[in-house]
Amino acid sequence: MIVVHGLGHALAAARAAGALGCAVRLRSGPAAAGYAGAAWFAEVVRAARRAHPGVRIDAVLDCGDSPGLSLAAFRRSVETVLFTGPPALRGKLDALAAASGARVESEAAPALDLAGEEDPEAACRAWLGAARGR
Repeated sequence: MIVVHGLGHALAAARAAGALGCAVRLRSGPAAAGYAGAAWFAEVVRAARRAHPGVRIDAVLDCGDSPGLSLAAFRRSVETVLFTGPPALRGKLDALAAASGARVESEAAPALDLAGEEDPEAACRAWLGAARGR
């Protein structure tokens, strides 16, 4: 899992994964659905996939505790959302996600956050290489 904050980060992660011959899972910044939007994230992921068609890229949009932002993400074909709201709402979101071919997660997996990294691609190579060694 690599936290990306823009297209440059997503491309760096995809290049690193391609060089190592592995898949990569991208996650947006915390609650990015609220300030950047599902359309932005979906396009960043599409662009990374177009640029690196041989790399399996999974993606997770952090929707914070907002069910509305999660629903908007499903409409934009975001395949996985991170939802940290009440468990009672999680069940309803799971059903709606399944109907659109998406998934809902409620816990953020450990991740490399590329914010502030001077060389994002090198950081991704080190992170992904260490993950492959585990």
